[in-house]
Amino acid sequence: MSIPLPDLEERTGIHQVIAGKARLSKQQALDIFHNAPLFTLGKWATQVANRIHGEKIRTYVIDRNINYTNVCSATCTFCAFKRKAGDHDAYTLDAEQIHQKIDQLLAIGGTQILLQGGMNPQLPLPYYTQLLSSIQTKYPQVHIHAFSPPEFVEFVAVLDIPGFPTTAAGKSHTLPEEIWLKKLDHILKTFKEAGLNSIPGGGAEMFAQHVRKRIGQGKATTEQWLTVMSQAHKIGLSTSATMMFGHLESIEDRIDHMLLFRDAQDTALQQHYPGKYHAFIAWPYQPENTPLGKLPQYDPESDEPFPGENLDHPLNGKMLRLAGATDYLRTQALSRLLLDNIHSIGSSWVTMGPHIGQTALAFGASDMGSVMMEENVVSSAGTTYALNEQLICHLIRDAGFIPAQRDNDYNILQTHDTDRAPDLQVKDWSTMRIKALHHQTDAPSSCHESQEAVEPTALTIEGQ
Repeated sequence: MSIPLPDLEERTGIHQVIAGKARLSKQQALDIFHNAPLFTLGKWATQVANRIHGEKIRTYVIDRNINYTNVCSATCTFCAFKRKAGDHDAYTLDAEQIHQKIDQLLAIGGTQILLQGGMNPQLPLPYYTQLLSSIQTKYPQVHIHAFSPPEFVEFVAVLDIPGFPTTAAGKSHTLPEEIWLKKLDHILKTFKEAGLNSIPGGGAEMFAQHVRKRIGQGKATTEQWLTVMSQAHKIGLSTSATMMFGHLESIEDRIDHMLLFRDAQDTALQQHYPGKYHAFIAWPYQPENTPLGKLPQYDPESDEPFPGENLDHPLNGKMLRLAGATDYLRTQALSRLLLDNIHSIGSSWVTMGPHIGQTALAFGASDMGSVMMEENVVSSAGTTYALNEQLICHLIRDAGFIPAQRDNDYNILQTHDTDRAPDLQVKDWSTMRIKALHHQTDAPSSCHESQEAVEPTALTIEGQ
């Protein structure tokens, strides 16, 4: 039986939340997720977005996701990208190859690279520091958004640094806590000095321990992930926050995940750290070509509750509940209501498609993410959507907003409010259909080179 909306509004204090005068508790968030009508929830989230960002402008960034290696020591069951060092299609890019990719980015007005890879234990410290320094020296105008927390956790384990011990890949947790923290701090400061500007939120996945142990073996623990970001904030590196949902987790797990971010941001703000979380981006898990995707799927029409909602259920952790468009929009809207101290909520059109991504602008999102030249991880799982700058501007404008290009700090670089806007230059939209943008082929055995074919105006997907 549906609950009258006035009753829901009263017990959740939603209008005080929208006004920025109160914040949701965990139980109120659960109440809203399960009982608020979909479009009412979207309206509430939009009101919060309008209060924070105004009613006119919604943003995007032009960057390139450079996956510098696909060799990885972790065994994540949701990943189709990882390769072992000896695999025929394993690769690691050198500085020259990465510079070529940056040249292509600059040619189309890009401002940022998202540099992430597998956790490759064979790469030494100079690989990273020399790479960062070379980019900073040759491309000082490019913002380096790089190396997610699980990569830093692996760096602590395997990088040979004078005065610090090492351990085996995936064994970072075996180091004494005090030593672990000191080595992490040293690495973060070394990378920052070499040119690192900010850290992406990759590898957060789902923080609930009973879920994380099933989907991310050998990867950063929840505590390690949050510690990396906290230490980064302390030294002035800002970061993003992410969540991958729609697999084994309960709705409560999703809310707990978001609340950990809210608590961590509270600390960063209260302690006046020079860095903080700039944005939150959530996306549904894509099951194609992944080990996790082989699990049986929950039937939402079933009279039986989803096993993931009950830790004692014998099928808990053994059945998937995939997230469709409605679940995605509901989750994203709730994130805007719950994460009252994080500036931006990003739309995840890469997994949901451009039009659901556009619809997300009516469910609390203020940013369409990245116009990106390259993406390998999500596309490895069988999901590939493509947008160029004209199309992403068109989607934002068609949703009733003015598109604006931003930088990593969410400063506006260009507001497209004149007839010279990228989308308003298009006379025939049938010519704007995007072909395959990025082709990762088998790497030559001599250099593990990543070959690609990039259309001159074709850009793809979202940054984190």
